[in-house]
Amino acid sequence: MQELNFPKFIFRFKSNENKVSIFDGIRKKFIVLQPEEWVRQHCVHYLIHQKKYPKSLINVEKELKVNGLSKRYDIVVFDTDGSIHLIVECKSFNIKIDQTTFDQIARYNLTLNASYLMVTNGLNHYYCVMDFKQERYQFLEDIPDYKPSGDDN
Repeated sequence: MQELNFPKFIFRFKSNENKVSIFDGIRKKFIVLQPEEWVRQHCVHYLIHQKKYPKSLINVEKELKVNGLSKRYDIVVFDTDGSIHLIVECKSFNIKIDQTTFDQIARYNLTLNASYLMVTNGLNHYYCVMDFKQERYQFLEDIPDYKPSGDDN
């Protein structure tokens, strides 16, 4: 698999019927290793090990309704109060991130109302903070590290 622009992480793999699977610690099961899943698992490990987000606040590949249509988000990180802190849209490393990708995550955010957005193909990462008053997002250098609610340090 393609080397990605994330720190090195240790993953669990298994092979079955000529298919390699990777263990997803959030969903607690092995998932067939496709390019987008490779990016998703790196991103989950990045959020847990680098940004210190608790596993218990992370959700992976769940369905949501956007304008009456069923869609699936890649990664959502909740705040302890149940609100959504971050949405991550993962693309395969061979897909270029463009305005269409940002339009997709912005549509999802109309439903989810996350404070932060992240778009990655494993090679390039883009981070945004939402400005709900101006109805736009502002690009950041990185997403913030985890800070428990009420921790103002």
